[in-house]
Amino acid sequence: MRKIINDPQAFVDETLEGILLAHPDQLRAVTADRRALARTDAPAPGRVGIVTGGGSGHLPFFLGYVGRGLCSAVAVGNVFSSPSAAQIHAASVAVHSDAGLLYLYGNYGGDVLNFDLAAERCRAEGIEVRTVLGADDLQSAPRERADTRRGVAGLVLVYKVAGALADRGGSLDDVARVAQKAADATRTMGVGLSPTVLPAAGEETFTLDEGEMEIGVGIHGERGSHRGPLESADAITDRFLAELGAELDLTAGRRVAVLVNGLGATPLEELYVIYRRVHRTLAEAGVEIGYRLVGEYVTSLEMAGASLSIMQLDDELEELLHDPAGSPFFRQGAAPVGQTIVADTTDDAGAASVETTLAGSPSALRTLLMRVLPRMEAHREELRTLDAALGDGDLGVTVAAGSAAVARALEQLPDDADARSVLRVAGDAFAAANPSTFAALLGSGFRAAAEATPEGTHLDRAGLTAAVRAVAERIAAQGGAARGDKTVIDVLHPLADALEAGADAAGVAVAAREAVVASTAWQSRRGRAGWQQERSVGHADPGSVAVTRFVEELARDDDSAGDPVV
Repeated sequence: MRKIINDPQAFVDETLEGILLAHPDQLRAVTADRRALARTDAPAPGRVGIVTGGGSGHLPFFLGYVGRGLCSAVAVGNVFSSPSAAQIHAASVAVHSDAGLLYLYGNYGGDVLNFDLAAERCRAEGIEVRTVLGADDLQSAPRERADTRRGVAGLVLVYKVAGALADRGGSLDDVARVAQKAADATRTMGVGLSPTVLPAAGEETFTLDEGEMEIGVGIHGERGSHRGPLESADAITDRFLAELGAELDLTAGRRVAVLVNGLGATPLEELYVIYRRVHRTLAEAGVEIGYRLVGEYVTSLEMAGASLSIMQLDDELEELLHDPAGSPFFRQGAAPVGQTIVADTTDDAGAASVETTLAGSPSALRTLLMRVLPRMEAHREELRTLDAALGDGDLGVTVAAGSAAVARALEQLPDDADARSVLRVAGDAFAAANPSTFAALLGSGFRAAAEATPEGTHLDRAGLTAAVRAVAERIAAQGGAARGDKTVIDVLHPLADALEAGADAAGVAVAAREAVVASTAWQSRRGRAGWQQERSVGHADPGSVAVTRFVEELARDDDSAGDPVV
């Protein structure tokens, strides 16, 4: 891996430190860890605050669109991982005024979960919040499931529209309405020519043979819809236009906005070759381009490739797109920079602290977890490889970092901590260590298990069975998954069944492995894996394998399980 970095684990924090030092007149940190940033002129009375956020590794997305005529604040996650609910809440409070907040971000499971949790906190504090999701990547799901599509470069155009109306003084109802209209009118399609490398993992997120391209690749390296020999720029652009034209009205008399975007390692010259073809083809069809952007607006570290976004325009959208805007990464018209404001580094201590309820007899659960969890580090590479085939390749980091964080958090509990306390602390620590969809879901699941466990007790078989079912039910409710969707709940339910039937540790591990083997033949229907559609068949669900490896480690601690067979 060749990157100009220091410690890979410090990559995001050092990036943020550099950005804040370079642009103190426009951006300020609102938390001590710098993971929540805001405009220097926010909040402003009567102005709707627009809060966005997502994983790092996509500059100038997301934080690059915090500025005049754009967003008000951003929460910043690790590379390709969601920010935490606490970070989003801190960004929200920093820019909240009497006009309310709009959450505007991409449709990714971890982001949705954490933004929803932050919204709940805000509403409990009397702050009105609306949400609009970018879901413009038409290759990530068929038209009948358009609401599950991921948000990619088209969201930049939505930022521009919503931010313009907010700075004009529009109401929360109007800003949310125009943002939704802009999102509904936008579609994107992309092509990848080479993978990206996550600094913490040091491995490519996918592989392409020499001379190959991947149509429909996601900005985290998710697999696309077609892989084949590299085509000419015109042929690739024609593919884009044909697919986009199937969902947008690209006929004579229509007006559109066009965004040609580079993914990080594509020369600007090649982007203009694509724009040339778009412009000529649309002109021949009688379609006028009323607004255009060409450059790097949403990247994926060093991935080579490009995307084409088109927004169907009406008079309102076109006028708002042309309003002035300015941030450290985006300039349009006469948008003056803000006054330098000293950063508020007050941390959200309440969100960062871990609540514990201590009672009952000595906790064998705490002791067991502290002994077993550090061994999950050994499965980092396997989980990374599995996740790279169906997602963005960060699950190995999430599980290893989360397991280590839980072990450290449990060390702080007294020896007589009850099972309810252990489960609650485990859930909070896992969710916060490397925020992502899996971390948020599993963390929430453990909190559900804690809620189902009486205070002052230790988990017997019945209690453990109830706890596992509570985890599965909470994950299903928050993630919208059902049994058969090829998610982690397809291994959790068999685990609970085995426990209820009286299986020993080895038998429970076997039940988990058998569940993973059975589901490998299914098609994934949820999350990033669901975007792979039929290409997910034959790949084991990474989250299910992670749970299975944990159960195997528990059983191995009992010295009664066989070797893994998945």
